[in-house]
Amino acid sequence: MRIEIVSLLEGARSARGWVVVIDVYRAMTTLATAFARGVRAARIAADPAEALRLRSAGAGDYCAGEVDGRRPPGFDFGNSPSEIAQAPLEGRTLILSTRAGAVGLDAAVGAERLFGGAFVNATATARFIAAARPPLVTLAAMGWSARERTDEDELCALVLRNLLEGRAADPAAVRALALAGRESQKFGDPAQPWFPRADLEMALELDRFDFAVEVVRDSIGLTAWRRAAPMPHSDV
Repeated sequence: MRIEIVSLLEGARSARGWVVVIDVYRAMTTLATAFARGVRAARIAADPAEALRLRSAGAGDYCAGEVDGRRPPGFDFGNSPSEIAQAPLEGRTLILSTRAGAVGLDAAVGAERLFGGAFVNATATARFIAAARPPLVTLAAMGWSARERTDEDELCALVLRNLLEGRAADPAAVRALALAGRESQKFGDPAQPWFPRADLEMALELDRFDFAVEVVRDSIGLTAWRRAAPMPHSDV
């Protein structure tokens, strides 16, 4: 199994094989949290207007997401795992639109299979992929708005690579490195209340969830589904 690490929008566009689009702060953490809250499925929309159109057409119940970190007009929720963790989502379909994670998923048109990646379900994602032993895995770190590399996404790509190669991550070391990054400083800043500290704490909880999130292309567009990870074995 060959593993490649790429970055930003160009990386997502070039990604091949089994692709993991990584957005720790916060899209893929929000998405995994939504599945933990019981959503049936999640639609992915690169553009906020498309998310609103899908909701109006009955393709989803709620819109969640961000533009420049803030909840877009007309959306039900922001791109906030701590907010989603309190939302009544059981059996519902969420529509997620963000400027890095959702855009990256939409751009990964060359993927054979496609996944959302974050610290909160890193081991489960690695187990799911390793069980199939695909010849090529591409880890795409999306960064801020898919334009600027960020420590937490690049670090998550390294964690996933190591897990796929059979090396476990040190949760304390991962947390310390991510906390030192520039993006982490936004959370809890009174001048930027749309970045609550609770989102940071949730996003840095390694292996909070025991499932992977796979994204498939269907007649409507992109739809995310919860996938059970296999039991631990010697490879991961």
